[in-house]
Amino acid sequence: MKTSNKLCYCMFFALLLGNSSEAQFFKKLAKKAEKAAERTVERRVESETSKKTDQALDSILEPGSGGKQAPDTQGNGNTTGTNSESTTSTGSVATGPKTIQVYSKFDFVPGDKPLFYDDFNDEFMGDFPSKWNTNGSGEVVTIGTLPGKWYSVANRSLTIPNLGTTLPEDFTMEFDLKVVNLSRNTGSGAILAIYLSETDGLKTNENYVKANLNFCQYIAIGVRVDNNFKGDPAPIANTLQQDFRELYKDVVHVSIAVNKNRYRLWLNENKVVDLPQFIVSPELINYVKFYVNGIDKQKRQEQVLISNLKISEGGVDLRRKLMSEGKISTNGILFNSGSADILPQSMGIIRQISQVLNQDSSISLNIVGHTDSDGSDESNITLSKDRAEAVKKALVSVYGISEDRLSSEGKGEAEPVADNGTAQGKAQNRRVEFIKK
Repeated sequence: MKTSNKLCYCMFFALLLGNSSEAQFFKKLAKKAEKAAERTVERRVESETSKKTDQALDSILEPGSGGKQAPDTQGNGNTTGTNSESTTSTGSVATGPKTIQVYSKFDFVPGDKPLFYDDFNDEFMGDFPSKWNTNGSGEVVTIGTLPGKWYSVANRSLTIPNLGTTLPEDFTMEFDLKVVNLSRNTGSGAILAIYLSETDGLKTNENYVKANLNFCQYIAIGVRVDNNFKGDPAPIANTLQQDFRELYKDVVHVSIAVNKNRYRLWLNENKVVDLPQFIVSPELINYVKFYVNGIDKQKRQEQVLISNLKISEGGVDLRRKLMSEGKISTNGILFNSGSADILPQSMGIIRQISQVLNQDSSISLNIVGHTDSDGSDESNITLSKDRAEAVKKALVSVYGISEDRLSSEGKGEAEPVADNGTAQGKAQNRRVEFIKK
């Protein structure tokens, strides 16, 4: 029964009974119903207002979306040509629509010198990926409607990307993670362990730090962090308990930043780990390793999938570099495939640029977009212009930078900095430059 109908009935009975005690009761009831109706209207107005506000704010980063959540893809795809750039999707720790307020506070800044990139697009289906090593098994797969190719890591397998170099003291790592067929039967032993280790051997009995992402569905476990350094009198072993059960039902973007001793980890735009002295001896952290356990592919069709692994040197303060050198170039600003829709994990960089501009009002910037060589020259010029303009719009609309201090242009594929014949080279060529005017 609608609230308004209830109110009418209550008032009707109150009039019939006059001044009797029953009448007084129904008068009070009518008054309560009236207040309840007012509260209902207020809640609905508040809900609609919040929804419209979110739509308006989201449209800043997702032009043309009408306030709807953007498709869960990224890249430089073009409608006028083929493009093999990677795809991704993001989720959130809390369910429900995301807002630009959350995006604008995301403080992960990816490194600016790529060391390793693999989206597995050059691999044959069913093969073990050529840039990796393992003591177990694994294969390249596609899954349902998920875009792109994925590396399915076999249970109880330790696997290592072949970097060809050791990790620097300052670096970042990002990848997309999907766990297939999670259910109430997925137990507390179901994990992906992310190791930063001393050697490139297929072992873990050495100096390391690690984070265990736990996929258990019947209880909330969270993320466990451990470090192991010979002679360390106070090792860290702690479980940071949060409920990520719904999060892992979608594709998750994992981001890690290492700055000497400090270790930080994000799941989508949510910072989960921030340990200032986690890496006791940075010189002993040289390689990345992944270990999967507790996953039953045979009986429950569970799989742990990884794609779009990107490791980059840097992740340092871009503000100081822009101030001292007058120019920075970054491929950490990501977009939806074939569009200028900025992905949330890019906001850390844009936020740092805004801080430079807010600190020194005399600075003006030219924003230059670049693409890889996929697609036609004309479409890439248009795309790069649109992306530079989208970054400019975010600085103006999100962070309040005056528009007359900013200009934008696009150069398409005309100025590559790496080989467009490889996935890693393409990732370097897709970049945005900020240049002092």
